[in-house]
Order: sequence, then structure tokens, then C-alpha cells
Amino acid sequence: MREYYTQMEAAKKGIVTPQMKAVAEKEQMDLRELMGKMASGEVAVPSNIHHTSLSPEGVGAGLRTKINVNLGISGDSKDYEREMKKVDMALDFGVESIMDLSNYGKTHDFREKLIEKSTAMIGTVPMYDAIGYLDKDLLEISAQDFLSVVEAHAREGVDFVTIHAGLNRRAVESFRREGRKMNIVSRGGSLLFAWMEMTGNENPFFEYYDQVLEILREHDVTISLGDALRPGCLEDGSDAGQIAELIEIGDLTRRAWAKDVQVLVEGPGHMAMDEIAANMKIQKRLCHNAPFYVLGPLVTDIAPGYDHITSAIGGAIAAASGADFLCYVTPAEHLRLPDVNDVREGIVASRIAAHAADIAKGIKGARTADDKMAAARHKMDWEEMFALAIDKEKAREYFESTPPADRHTCSMCGKMCAVRTTNMILEGKKVEFCSER
Repeated sequence: MREYYTQMEAAKKGIVTPQMKAVAEKEQMDLRELMGKMASGEVAVPSNIHHTSLSPEGVGAGLRTKINVNLGISGDSKDYEREMKKVDMALDFGVESIMDLSNYGKTHDFREKLIEKSTAMIGTVPMYDAIGYLDKDLLEISAQDFLSVVEAHAREGVDFVTIHAGLNRRAVESFRREGRKMNIVSRGGSLLFAWMEMTGNENPFFEYYDQVLEILREHDVTISLGDALRPGCLEDGSDAGQIAELIEIGDLTRRAWAKDVQVLVEGPGHMAMDEIAANMKIQKRLCHNAPFYVLGPLVTDIAPGYDHITSAIGGAIAAASGADFLCYVTPAEHLRLPDVNDVREGIVASRIAAHAADIAKGIKGARTADDKMAAARHKMDWEEMFALAIDKEKAREYFESTPPADRHTCSMCGKMCAVRTTNMILEGKKVEFCSER
């Protein structure tokens, strides 16, 4: 008989787990404080019992903002080797989470290798995999078929699964009544909506939610309650459909916690900057302060090719306002499956947003590297600056691409470097720019 099934159950019982110890050390947080947040649901530590290579991370109140990288195989891009290169890059940058969104081919084989290799937590959307896994068309899939895919992912070692359980008949009615410019832009949400409309049945993940929770509890899989009605353009932000689904998700959150299943709640989407802070507060209120996982939000709709920037702007505001987990967006968003360089750009942009938010939130230790960078710049210590940079390789590459005559400066200002000039004066030295004449 297991002493506990989930990290949440252990926290409620006062049992200290190795995962809790690891997270408390990483976050510089008192272990008992962390356990209290886990017991209340404010913090989740996704850690499937079968994911033996995992380096555990906590997501939620008072912790560093985490980032997620999406990757996976699609019908139009089946290069497994390239996807593993993306995995390597994500791990090299220290991302805390990788979501495998594969929806074509041998998804099991890829996911098995990913889980075996990854120290980051692994997430999936079982709905994406259902058609390929079951080898059935959408209309042929039964409610229990959907649940069987969830169980398969749980057994494989996935740490969290996105389940669009909030898209029930009530939420659909709000969506239909309100009307939308972009309708449903969630891939999993659209498939579920189509299945519900074609069969006339309730959302199976909502109808059989207790069964879903039992599966997740058995393997200690965190449920990430997906927002099928997230806004796909600015016009749809904060509309009735989005909020109606969020209300349903709030109830589903409490039901999961009652079964000791950890919860993440997923959020928007596309949204004007002035709406973001309010949305974070509404989510925390309606979902009982559960950890909030946001895609973006993207703050404008007209920057294809640069949506890593639109997302980073929105992500920084969201995280500073209470979001706990940022899903990266690459420059390829809305255009194509991202290549390896797109992934790099997306990771760095998201990392910057998360770090900036942590400074604003006063997260313990968040400014340490920034203060060290300031000291290194004061000393003109380039090697230390490169070591502290989020993207060390790019920083060095830029510096060395146009080498300065004086290695104690860069090619922007040369000998007129303000830091160099001020340091020399304060050291009692004479500043000369034309001594060669």
C-alpha cells in the first residue's frame, strides 16, 4: 500500500518527498512553507512516478516564473531528429517544461525517448494524439476511447496533461450566444467541439471527469485545465465565452484538489495590454489561486514573424500580474512549424519575460544575476558578462563580430565609453582621446 499517491496528498499528510526537497532548495523557500502552498493547491510540483530522469520544479505562488517549450511531430513535418535537437536546445537553456504536441506517426516512440532523456517536466495534449493513437476518425471515437489515451500518456511518464474539460454544454452555449470573430482557435478545443456537435454528446472529459482524475491520481499526473475558448485575436479577449469556460474550470479545479490531483489552469491567448492584469486577477479569483499557465498573451495581431516579441511583452505583464508559467511563442507562430532557430528565439524571449516579471514580483534571488552583470560592466569584464547573459553564445558572437580597437570597450563607443571615462576620472587618471596626434 502506497503511503501517498500524489505530491499534493503527501503535502496534506505532512510527508516530505524528495521532489519537495529539490524544489524548496531551488526556490530558496522554507520547506514547510512550500508544503503549505502545495496542500492548498497554490503550488503544483508535476512529477509522474514513471518519469525517473525528472529534475522537479514547482509552479505557482511565490516561485520563479517557469517557461514551457512546445515541440513535436506533425503530418507536414516528420523529422524526429530535428525535434530531438529542439529538445537538446531547450534543456541546454534550462527550460523547466517541454510539451510534446505530436499528432502524427509514431508518437509513442518519440515520447518514450523524450521522457527517458528529459530532466524537464513533460506535458502532452492527449486529444491531439487520439486520432493517430486509436487509428480512428473523430466520429468513430467513443468517450472511453478518449480516456484510454489519457491513461496511455500517464503510464508513459507524462508529468502533466492538458485536458479541455471546461468546454461543456454551458460554456458552448455562452460561446454560441456571444459570437466571436475567431471562434475556437484551440486545436484540442476545436476537435472536442466538433465531436460534441457531431455526436450530440457532452464533453467526455467533463462527463467522466471523476474517471479522468482517478487515472491521473494513480500515476501522479497534474491536470492542466485547457482553455478551449481562449481568445485568438484581440477582439475576442475577455469575452463571455472565455469567462464562462473559466467559471467551469474553477469548479473543476476544486474537484481535482478534492481527489489530491494537482492543477494548472491555462489562459489566454490574444489580449490587449490593458486587459492582461485584470484577467490574471479574475483567473486567480475564479480558480482559487491555482497556478496559472498562459500562452502569451499576444498583445497585437499584426506581427507575424515577430510573435515571440508580442508574446514576451504580454507574458512579462501577465507574470508580473500573477501568472506563474509562460508557454513560449516562436517567430514562426501563425506561419509554420518552428525550426531549431525559431525555438531558440522563442526560448530566449520567454526567458527574458519570465525573469523581468520575477524581478518585479520580488522573487527571492531574482535580481542576483542582474546585480552581478552591473558589477561586471562596471569593471568592463567581458568574460563575466558573457557568462551571466541569458544567451551567452549570441552575446559573445555580437561582441566579436566587430572587434573594438580597445578590448576594454565595445565598438559602439570605443574609447568614448562612458563607463571607461568615468572610471578613469574617479581613479585620478587623465582622459585623452587624441594622444596619438
